[in-house]
Amino acid sequence: MKKAINLESERLIYTALSLNHCTQEYVDWMNDNDVVKYLESGGDYTFKKLENFLNEQEHKNILFWAIHIKESKKHIGNIKIDPIDFNKKSAEYGILMGDKKNWGKGYGNEASRRILKYCFEDLKLNEITLGVIKDNDRAVKLYKKMGFSIYNKLNNSLRMSLDVKNFK
Repeated sequence: MKKAINLESERLIYTALSLNHCTQEYVDWMNDNDVVKYLESGGDYTFKKLENFLNEQEHKNILFWAIHIKESKKHIGNIKIDPIDFNKKSAEYGILMGDKKNWGKGYGNEASRRILKYCFEDLKLNEITLGVIKDNDRAVKLYKKMGFSIYNKLNNSLRMSLDVKNFK
């Protein structure tokens, strides 16, 4: 298994998510209905709960990055690749853009493309999968634009996959 290494793209820096990211602002994201609307968790976060979560993540062998704006070093979200099945050369992707002031600026797209490129080129994975609430139109549109396709519909969620050959 691997740990997240520092990466960067045109406007963003990606560092391993850690206790260093335990801030009141992050707690506020996790209690903001707009931010957690399509997440499985959130709405009941305290500083202690976030601290416990980050401590737990820091000790796992997973690829979990904090997304920072290069210019200001501001933490605006997280992106995760977990679990990874190196035998099947596939992994599960997830992203949280917590800082609403930076929504609509293309950071989610930029971060996703950089991390997926890392998965395909450096980790030599062949497929990335994800789950998304089907009403999350912005996310579904982004994923389709990147080349993801729907392979399963479950109640109110979609399962999508991206093959290395279809990565746009």
